[in-house]
Amino acid sequence: MAASIFTAVPRAPPVAVFKLTADFREDGDSRKVNLGVGAYRTDEGQPWVLPVVKKVEQMIAADNSLNHEYLPILGLPEFRANASRIALGDDSPAIKENRIGSVQSLGGTGALRIGAEFLRRWYNGNNNTATPVYISAPSWENHNSVFVDAGFKDIRTYHYWDAAKRGLDLQGLLDDMEKAPEFSIFILHACAHNPTGTDPTPDQWKQIAAVMKRRFLFPFFDSAYQGFASGSLDKDAWAVRYFVSEGFELFCAQSFSKNFGLYNERVGNLTVVGKDADNVQRVLSQMEKIVRTTWSNPPSQGARIVATTLSSPQLFAEWKDNVKTMADRVLLMRSELRSRLESLGTPGTWNHITEQIGMFSFTGLNPKQVEYMIKEKHIYLMASGRINMCGLTTKNLDYVAKSIHEAVTKIQ
Repeated sequence: MAASIFTAVPRAPPVAVFKLTADFREDGDSRKVNLGVGAYRTDEGQPWVLPVVKKVEQMIAADNSLNHEYLPILGLPEFRANASRIALGDDSPAIKENRIGSVQSLGGTGALRIGAEFLRRWYNGNNNTATPVYISAPSWENHNSVFVDAGFKDIRTYHYWDAAKRGLDLQGLLDDMEKAPEFSIFILHACAHNPTGTDPTPDQWKQIAAVMKRRFLFPFFDSAYQGFASGSLDKDAWAVRYFVSEGFELFCAQSFSKNFGLYNERVGNLTVVGKDADNVQRVLSQMEKIVRTTWSNPPSQGARIVATTLSSPQLFAEWKDNVKTMADRVLLMRSELRSRLESLGTPGTWNHITEQIGMFSFTGLNPKQVEYMIKEKHIYLMASGRINMCGLTTKNLDYVAKSIHEAVTKIQ
């Protein structure tokens, strides 16, 4: 028999977070806890379909005027407009001046990829693979992969996490921006930085913006958790809106997986802010070509759910209440975990647990302590020490806190 033409294809390593979840599922221990999953869970450890989403799904199903015709290549117009509106704000000068545009995408990852592909083709010179792309250290693993796969050859990191202080390394970040070549691209987390849960304050964002403006650096925001981080849509969009008010041209990738619970619908949007309407329209014309050969045109169901919700004042208010329910549960789990660790006298400081924000927390556990947690305690978390606060429940908090105490006490 002839050898397979695929014989030379190496087996790729599994995606870490999905491998962790698979290991968790196969674990037969009754005490097991999954703190690695990147999705919201209720206090019963179950996925939550938002009540407003259920209501809108029923409305869509009952609407006989709808069909399964193709959407436009750039997506559902009312979805795109409303998605950009909640990112930039109702009173955004960019919206009023008609210098924004958007592209419906397959989740936040799709928005990042379309933006990256456009930048590689048209930013800072035609088909420019040499422009440096800066990604925070650490960052969501897909950031690096998306820009590498789009063809960028110079991927760099910028200082972000100060392990000793368990907080933001602002000076290191600013220094890296000062040294970056002009027109470099910087990937910025709009809120709820993944994986650290540590965000700049408004004053720190102002310092970052000042350096980026002076150095002619391009901001590419990733906004995956608007409303989900603090419970406030406006607070979580503050950085993006400030940069727009400062006159930046920028991209903002949005995901509605977390704040609508629409993980498997893949609902994303890429907002483009330019100097004027003509520039934006030319950018969108090129993005339309990219989309055409990537997924041709996007799916409608998730986009209709989001657009219907955001277009109705009543449904919008209900959605904001649903989002706050999720955010409040995360904040409660942070407070409860910190309280238990401090009550146990766990070595080290644990104030960072409540100072961080969003779904994820960088605990400060080292790889050996993580290994102990997984093998001895059947508590699954990332090797970096990142945990998903939604994996904590009132039923497992004591066990998790005692296990962290044990790991930190026994393993150095």
